[in-house]
Amino acid sequence: MKRILVSACLMGEAVRYDGKAKPLSHPQLEQWQREGRLLAFCPEMAGGFAVPRAPAEIADGRNGSDVLDGSASVIDRDGLDVSSGFLRGAQKALAFAREHGCVAALLIDGSPSCGSGFIYDGSFSAERHIGRGVTATLLEKAGIPVFSPARLNELALFLER
Repeated sequence: MKRILVSACLMGEAVRYDGKAKPLSHPQLEQWQREGRLLAFCPEMAGGFAVPRAPAEIADGRNGSDVLDGSASVIDRDGLDVSSGFLRGAQKALAFAREHGCVAALLIDGSPSCGSGFIYDGSFSAERHIGRGVTATLLEKAGIPVFSPARLNELALFLER
Protein backbone atom coordinates (compact mmCIF):
# COMPACT_ATOMS: atom_id res chain seq x y z
CA MET A 1 0.00 0.00 0.00
CA LYS A 2 1.32 3.45 -0.94
CA ARG A 3 1.39 5.63 2.16
CA ILE A 4 1.20 9.40 2.37
CA LEU A 5 2.71 11.65 5.01
CA VAL A 6 0.13 14.35 5.82
CA SER A 7 0.42 17.57 7.80
CA ALA A 8 -1.25 16.78 11.11
CA CYS A 9 -3.21 20.05 11.03
CA LEU A 10 -4.88 18.95 7.79
CA MET A 11 -6.05 15.82 9.61
CA GLY A 12 -7.78 17.92 12.27
CA GLU A 13 -5.06 17.96 14.91
CA ALA A 14 -4.80 21.30 16.75
CA VAL A 15 -1.04 21.71 16.28
CA ARG A 16 -0.77 25.00 14.39
CA TYR A 17 1.03 27.97 15.94
CA ASP A 18 -2.34 29.44 16.94
CA GLY A 19 -3.49 26.24 18.63
CA LYS A 20 -5.94 25.40 15.87
CA ALA A 21 -6.27 22.78 13.17
CA LYS A 22 -6.95 23.41 9.50
CA PRO A 23 -8.82 20.23 8.55
CA LEU A 24 -9.07 19.31 4.91
CA SER A 25 -12.29 17.63 3.88
CA HIS A 26 -12.22 15.86 0.53
CA PRO A 27 -13.69 12.53 -0.64
CA GLN A 28 -10.30 11.33 -1.88
CA LEU A 29 -8.67 12.07 1.44
CA GLU A 30 -11.49 10.31 3.27
CA GLN A 31 -10.98 7.23 1.07
CA TRP A 32 -7.25 7.17 1.75
CA GLN A 33 -7.99 7.53 5.46
CA ARG A 34 -10.31 4.49 5.36
CA GLU A 35 -7.62 2.54 3.51
CA GLY A 36 -5.04 3.38 6.19
CA ARG A 37 -2.75 5.22 3.79
CA LEU A 38 -2.50 8.52 5.67
CA LEU A 39 0.09 9.13 8.35
CA ALA A 40 -0.34 12.44 10.19
CA PHE A 41 2.82 14.23 11.30
CA CYS A 42 3.66 17.74 12.49
CA PRO A 43 7.31 18.69 11.97
CA GLU A 44 6.99 21.70 14.26
CA MET A 45 5.73 19.58 17.15
CA ALA A 46 8.46 17.02 16.40
CA GLY A 47 10.97 19.88 16.42
CA GLY A 48 10.04 20.70 20.01
CA PHE A 49 7.66 23.63 19.62
CA ALA A 50 4.71 24.18 21.94
CA VAL A 51 1.09 24.87 21.05
CA PRO A 52 0.33 27.70 20.87
CA ARG A 53 3.56 29.41 19.87
CA ALA A 54 4.65 32.63 18.22
CA PRO A 55 4.19 32.54 14.45
CA ALA A 56 7.42 32.07 12.49
CA GLU A 57 8.49 32.81 8.93
CA ILE A 58 11.61 32.28 6.86
CA ALA A 59 13.38 35.63 6.95
CA ASP A 60 14.15 37.98 4.08
CA GLY A 61 11.92 36.32 1.47
CA ARG A 62 14.11 33.23 1.43
CA ASN A 63 12.99 29.58 1.39
CA GLY A 64 13.48 26.16 2.97
CA SER A 65 16.45 25.33 0.78
CA ASP A 66 18.24 28.40 2.12
CA VAL A 67 17.50 27.36 5.71
CA LEU A 68 18.80 23.85 5.01
CA ASP A 69 22.09 25.19 3.63
CA GLY A 70 22.47 27.68 6.50
CA SER A 71 22.11 30.84 4.42
CA ALA A 72 18.72 31.82 5.90
CA SER A 73 16.91 31.59 9.22
CA VAL A 74 13.42 30.96 10.50
CA ILE A 75 12.52 33.82 12.82
CA ASP A 76 9.50 34.02 15.08
CA ARG A 77 7.41 37.16 15.54
CA ASP A 78 9.40 37.97 18.70
CA GLY A 79 12.63 38.06 16.67
CA LEU A 80 14.02 34.75 17.94
CA ASP A 81 15.92 32.50 15.55
CA VAL A 82 14.02 29.21 15.74
CA SER A 83 15.77 27.55 12.80
CA SER A 84 17.16 24.67 14.84
CA GLY A 85 13.67 23.45 15.78
CA PHE A 86 12.53 23.61 12.17
CA LEU A 87 15.60 21.70 11.01
CA ARG A 88 15.14 19.08 13.74
CA GLY A 89 11.45 18.68 12.81
CA ALA A 90 12.28 18.31 9.12
CA GLN A 91 14.82 15.57 9.86
CA LYS A 92 12.28 13.76 12.04
CA ALA A 93 9.61 14.06 9.33
CA LEU A 94 11.97 12.53 6.77
CA ALA A 95 12.92 9.70 9.14
CA PHE A 96 9.24 9.03 9.88
CA ALA A 97 8.33 9.04 6.18
CA ARG A 98 11.13 6.62 5.36
CA GLU A 99 10.35 4.35 8.33
CA HIS A 100 6.72 4.06 7.25
CA GLY A 101 7.34 3.80 3.50
CA CYS A 102 5.66 7.06 2.51
CA VAL A 103 5.89 7.60 -1.24
CA ALA A 104 4.53 11.18 -1.15
CA ALA A 105 3.55 13.96 1.23
CA LEU A 106 0.47 16.17 1.43
CA LEU A 107 1.56 19.32 3.27
CA ILE A 108 -0.26 22.53 4.14
CA ASP A 109 0.74 25.66 2.29
CA GLY A 110 2.13 28.77 3.94
CA SER A 111 4.01 27.08 6.76
CA PRO A 112 7.76 27.62 7.15
CA SER A 113 7.90 23.83 7.64
CA CYS A 114 5.29 22.38 5.33
CA GLY A 115 4.72 25.11 2.75
CA SER A 116 4.85 23.35 -0.57
CA GLY A 117 3.55 25.94 -3.03
CA PHE A 118 3.95 29.19 -1.16
CA ILE A 119 5.39 30.50 2.09
CA TYR A 120 5.29 33.87 3.80
CA ASP A 121 8.09 36.36 3.11
CA GLY A 122 9.39 36.89 6.65
CA SER A 123 7.85 40.34 7.17
CA PHE A 124 4.81 39.08 9.14
CA SER A 125 2.64 41.21 6.83
CA ALA A 126 0.79 38.26 5.21
CA GLU A 127 2.85 38.71 2.04
CA ARG A 128 3.41 35.39 0.29
CA HIS A 129 5.84 34.22 -2.34
CA ILE A 130 6.42 31.01 -4.24
CA GLY A 131 8.61 28.69 -2.26
CA ARG A 132 8.83 25.66 -0.02
CA GLY A 133 9.27 25.34 3.71
CA VAL A 134 12.09 23.46 5.40
CA THR A 135 10.36 20.06 5.69
CA ALA A 136 8.84 20.23 2.21
CA THR A 137 12.28 20.98 0.75
CA LEU A 138 14.02 18.20 2.66
CA LEU A 139 11.40 15.62 1.63
CA GLU A 140 11.67 16.67 -2.03
CA LYS A 141 15.48 16.48 -1.91
CA ALA A 142 15.15 12.96 -0.50
CA GLY A 143 12.92 11.92 -3.42
CA ILE A 144 9.54 12.15 -1.67
CA PRO A 145 7.26 14.35 -3.81
CA VAL A 146 5.32 16.98 -1.91
CA PHE A 147 1.81 18.14 -2.83
CA SER A 148 -0.30 20.97 -1.43
CA PRO A 149 -4.04 20.58 -0.79
CA ALA A 150 -4.64 22.53 -4.03
CA ARG A 151 -2.82 19.71 -5.87
CA LEU A 152 -4.76 16.80 -4.32
CA ASN A 153 -5.87 15.56 -7.76
CA GLU A 154 -2.24 15.47 -8.92
CA LEU A 155 -1.36 13.44 -5.84
CA ALA A 156 -4.11 10.96 -6.70
CA LEU A 157 -2.73 10.60 -10.25
CA PHE A 158 0.80 10.17 -8.88
CA LEU A 159 -0.36 7.37 -6.62
CA GLU A 160 -2.07 5.57 -9.52
CA ARG A 161 1.24 5.28 -11.38
